[in-house]
Amino acid sequence: MSTEAQKTSKKHMIREIPLEKLRNIGIIAHIDAGKTTTTERILFYTGRVYKIGSVDEGTATMDWMEQEQERGITIMAAATTCGWKDCKINIIDTPGHVDFTAEVERSLKVLDGAVVVFCGVGGVQPQSETVWRQADNYKVPRIAFINKMDRTGADFLKVFHGITEKLGASAFPLQLPIGHEENFRGVIDLINMKAYIFEEEKKLDNFREEAIPADMLQKAEKFRHDLIEKLAEHDEILMDKYVHNKEISLDQIKAALRKAVIKDMFVPVLCGASFKNKGVQMLLDAVCDCLPSPLDLLPVKGVDPHSNEEVFRKTDDDEPFCGLCFKIVSDPYIGRLTYVRIYSGTIKQSSYVYNSSRDVKERLAKIVRMHANKQEIVEDAGAGDIVGIVGLKNTKTGDTLCVEDYPIILEKIHFPEPVVSMAIEPATKMDQDKLGMALNKLQEEDPTFKVNYNAETGQTIISGMGELHLEIIIDRLLREFKVTAKTGAPQVAYKEMPSEEVRSVGKFIQQTGGHGQYGHVVIIIKPGEQDSGVEFKNKIIGGAIPKEYISAVEDGIEMAAKTGVLAGYPVIDTQVTLIDGSYHEVDSSELAFKMAASIALGDGLRKAKCKLMEPIMSLEALFPENYTGDVIGDLNSRRCRIKEITQKGKIKIVKGDVPLAEMFGYATSIRSLTQGRASYTMEPSHYSEVPGNIAEKIIGK
Repeated sequence: MSTEAQKTSKKHMIREIPLEKLRNIGIIAHIDAGKTTTTERILFYTGRVYKIGSVDEGTATMDWMEQEQERGITIMAAATTCGWKDCKINIIDTPGHVDFTAEVERSLKVLDGAVVVFCGVGGVQPQSETVWRQADNYKVPRIAFINKMDRTGADFLKVFHGITEKLGASAFPLQLPIGHEENFRGVIDLINMKAYIFEEEKKLDNFREEAIPADMLQKAEKFRHDLIEKLAEHDEILMDKYVHNKEISLDQIKAALRKAVIKDMFVPVLCGASFKNKGVQMLLDAVCDCLPSPLDLLPVKGVDPHSNEEVFRKTDDDEPFCGLCFKIVSDPYIGRLTYVRIYSGTIKQSSYVYNSSRDVKERLAKIVRMHANKQEIVEDAGAGDIVGIVGLKNTKTGDTLCVEDYPIILEKIHFPEPVVSMAIEPATKMDQDKLGMALNKLQEEDPTFKVNYNAETGQTIISGMGELHLEIIIDRLLREFKVTAKTGAPQVAYKEMPSEEVRSVGKFIQQTGGHGQYGHVVIIIKPGEQDSGVEFKNKIIGGAIPKEYISAVEDGIEMAAKTGVLAGYPVIDTQVTLIDGSYHEVDSSELAFKMAASIALGDGLRKAKCKLMEPIMSLEALFPENYTGDVIGDLNSRRCRIKEITQKGKIKIVKGDVPLAEMFGYATSIRSLTQGRASYTMEPSHYSEVPGNIAEKIIGK
């Protein structure tokens, strides 16, 4: 068989459809905007499921965990595959709650496009801004879908303007709604200039094509003109025709639209009401027409672990294999399941791959395609695919898998640090070992969940992104791992940082019978930039400390920074510069310099007048206006700095910054103040200094 024929047969073996017809997309949004409902409708209309699941009834396909069904929220990102027209779509439905933001982060890292769902009433909400920023970070092309257009108070143009103003997006409608609130009955397609009227009594084929209503024709023509003008900014051919008043064909508009979306320079805005099955088919058309296939993206960039040079991999089955592990799940039936995005090359069941992040070989026992919590075993998978792999023992979230002869390490996924901690202990002696194993498994699955052992108190401390996050962890321990545990009250993850610049000297000298130990460093400690962590700089010149000991100095700084000098909390936002030191030709060692650096940082922090820092949350509370005094009074008592109070109808919206330490139990408090009619969202914003009187109490504990 010729090489060309081998390539063809190889591709045929791997590919069900051409790569240009594959879409890897995520559904992202603020909590309760309708992500899971939209995904359920997509699965129904693509024929993946034959009965529409409901979030309210706990029957949604993608919300398969018991906790998700009980609470009506998404906790874990769930993946599935479906087909629409001639395209295959891999979908990841993500959580909206800020406590599970890591699920959104890791999903966006491996996706090619996203559908951002907005509530037609709520518009751009706090978590909408967070997920939009995350998509911006990963340069993910997206479509905006304004959902719940049939609800009282829904306003398409207001939400669209919110998307352009609050999110700074270059967005424009591809559709206009026909009717509003309970009279929402159809949409106008501005590209094809047709109206689609929904027929509520039908589920399948539930819309008919009509001419645009006469009273909306002028408005539709103006919007279409503005859409072409907007697209012409990103397309020379379109610009030329637009400027010279030449006729522009439908194909040219669609080509310009696709090009602008793929370059992440334009966001199409669509609308509908997923719960009532309105607008879902048009959204699917837009996913296939506008969002990129793996071939439309730039080659993935990584680093050669041996030479540290940049390496690129094209999306091609004939390139050397490379993939990124973005999620690990403990499945009760098949064990440890690793989700992998394949960027190049192909993999086969029962073959071996190389984990370049950990320098180990791993065997792929099984390759599966996921449909929520169900698996379909496949023999092989190729470039552009998202699959689950069974059998990887040493691979962690963020690791790169590749071919050993062509090593590459892809950029890791960055996760936020936990902000809430609590002590946990087994209820009985029998639960002791089970608890340790269960916590390790949960820590493997969730990079924002951390487990530490406090040697001083003998306690196991678990940390997460919020009260709900830790509540779900405790619930999973009981249900999935059958471990009964007792927990202490939640604690805030305080930090420490210096308030002034100091010079500090650290010496570690030990003389014994044989070789001694000698390490001597001089460092400058000063406050760093916000969110910079502990930044180490080496300014040694003239070889005062040999190069081989510099990394040991950095390790010593890192080690000492984990426990500050005020109350043992980790140090943040600190710049440490190594400026001088000395060594002994015989007695110096890495250990000596590590200890010397640790001593220098500890002494320096004591002189640098360290201050205690606490996590500040961005809060948005919504409640009926007649409770304004009670809610604001309560927030003031919680040290909240109110930034903005606005009104939408009879609902007051308060935005502010509030210390996390004051917000435990707030859900119960605001419900009792407003007879259960208020809602609120919180997300981590920044760290700020704790007031002196409160800091004294915390340090004195």
